[in-house]
Amino acid sequence: MNEQLKKARDLLENVTPLHSDCGLTCAHACCQSMEGDETGMLLFPGEDAYYSELPGYTVKDAELGKLLICSGRCERCDRPLSCRVFPLLPVIREDGVKVAVDLRARAVCPLARQGRAAMSQAFTDAVREAGRILAEDEGHRAFLVKLTAQQDELRALRRQFGGGSRV
Repeated sequence: MNEQLKKARDLLENVTPLHSDCGLTCAHACCQSMEGDETGMLLFPGEDAYYSELPGYTVKDAELGKLLICSGRCERCDRPLSCRVFPLLPVIREDGVKVAVDLRARAVCPLARQGRAAMSQAFTDAVREAGRILAEDEGHRAFLVKLTAQQDELRALRRQFGGGSRV
């Protein structure tokens, strides 16, 4: 795991969207696969090596990189970066790294549907700082650019089909 990825993960080790366990509000919906569907979290470049040595995890190829499949229960220190930033996403804009509500999260997370104002400012700041740290590395920056493009496509679809423009 490279230095930027380790720093970003460490930054988000103990900060969460709420000052309490946000999973209590939704029965940990973000950690559950839909019935009959094997879902997971997208890994940041280089994270797959960490999970290849841990039992109970499967890494699969996905459109944007590697997808981590788990049982829905893990040690907090083993959470991938995507889980640590959920339901937010650091995005790359012309004027720097910003934080957006991950539109993919809206289907399962009540906080994502409420917006950033529903989340701890310390969490939002930590996600932004993690994004800045990752953007220092060319590979992670390229990955964030891809995630940003995907986010922008989802936003455009929401606008086109009447889902509103609020993110």
